[in-house]
Amino acid sequence: MSSNSIRHLISISELTTPEFKSLVSQAAHHKKQIKNGIHQYQFAQSPQPLAGQTVTLLFTKRSTRTRISSEGAAAYFAGTPMFLGKEDIQLGVNESLLDSAKVISSMTSCIFARVDSHQVIQDLCRYSSVPVINSLCDTYHPLQAICDLLTIKEAFAKEGGDEALKGLKLAWIGDANNVINDLAIAALKFGINVSIATPEGINMSPKILAAAEKVSAETGAQLSLTHDPKEAASNANVLVTDTFVSMGEEAQTKAKLQRFKGFCVDESLGAVAAPNWKFMHCLPRHEFEVSDGVFYDDKRSLVFGEAENRLYAAIAVIEAFVVNKGKFI
Repeated sequence: MSSNSIRHLISISELTTPEFKSLVSQAAHHKKQIKNGIHQYQFAQSPQPLAGQTVTLLFTKRSTRTRISSEGAAAYFAGTPMFLGKEDIQLGVNESLLDSAKVISSMTSCIFARVDSHQVIQDLCRYSSVPVINSLCDTYHPLQAICDLLTIKEAFAKEGGDEALKGLKLAWIGDANNVINDLAIAALKFGINVSIATPEGINMSPKILAAAEKVSAETGAQLSLTHDPKEAASNANVLVTDTFVSMGEEAQTKAKLQRFKGFCVDESLGAVAAPNWKFMHCLPRHEFEVSDGVFYDDKRSLVFGEAENRLYAAIAVIEAFVVNKGKFI
């Protein structure tokens, strides 16, 4: 069984506000280091803290940004990334998850797990002897939330720090999915008001709403829910969406797109947003989610910088959960 002393990254709601802010701050710090030409971790006591160690990338769902950023983060600490796709190992096929978790964790320094079910994340955390980093499951996507708050800070708080974010409004236009489950909590922790627009009949999880209420009470930021995209976008500083059809839901594409009519983030939504509004999307995108005019607008769209920031989010997470063994700077 996993030791009680091991910290895993499961969701943003399991982090305190100072811990989450530390991850975003450290992501920004390491980005600055790398942009200044320092491409390896700088720490006097251990300049190569993961030298000779393996970082496991356990993926049952394909990825571009998560794989590149995870491998890059492992290399930054002088670790060796090992990618294990669903065709590479016995996970859930001829070997129990318990057995696989115990074997994998006995030979590696941490496990980045990008999987289908949140139950798999929970089981890995239960049986692993090393930190498990939830790199996406059907319920949470914490790495994306770290990267997104770094992106928002870069756009709106270049000089004023975290305080400059308080009172901003983030509008989510889309599905009630794993991305917004973590992003809503993350934004509220920074004092950013969140308005979520989902189609009729699609609602946020009561568990997420309960967690949001606790953060709102702490920071004063407010969460509002609607089924009207223009209501959510009204005076918003940040417009965010994601895929309307997640991996594994391809058979439902036609039915889901019917439900999402009017939810494309386009110039008409931008017209009701705040004058300084920006657009974000975790990628990959489809044209029915956001118009080309918004997606490729150099003034408004942050999507490619947001994608790059996944690297620095992964670096900050390895530093906190693996190098510093669950202690935050």
